[in-house]
Amino acid sequence: MSPSHSSTVACRTSSSSDRRIVRTIGALMVVVAVSLAVAATVHLSGQVHGRAKSFDADGAGVAEAIIGIVVAVGALAVLRRSSKARTIVLTTTCFAIIGFAGGLTFTTQGGAWPDIAYHLTVLPILIASLIVLVRVDPSAFRPDTSPKDRDQVRA
Repeated sequence: MSPSHSSTVACRTSSSSDRRIVRTIGALMVVVAVSLAVAATVHLSGQVHGRAKSFDADGAGVAEAIIGIVVAVGALAVLRRSSKARTIVLTTTCFAIIGFAGGLTFTTQGGAWPDIAYHLTVLPILIASLIVLVRVDPSAFRPDTSPKDRDQVRA
């Protein structure tokens, strides 16, 4: 095997690994979107009460629903490998981070402890996902161009 061929194979292996990472992040975003749907439902159904009068369960539920929809759009773009997947997922992840940071601010001022724990759990996951998504090879987001290209990646 010539040196140029081995470096080409190494590049393809890295891209394959990056594609797996991107798919994993996409699946993780589905989990986050579903958890937001559950949280929104619980808040909007009146089952959550805060520690202070300033807590607005309806406001929290609406915010969680919106963030959940946005995260689901990002996950769908990644999992379907649309041509704009990288831009979409980076934008939707940033939106979710801003939403969770705002939610954590409001929740710590009067929300219930499980709400605070939820925000403190998901926010670092979103931040870590963003870091990984920024660092991964941009080609990992692109759809395969042809069956021949997919066969070369597997080789």
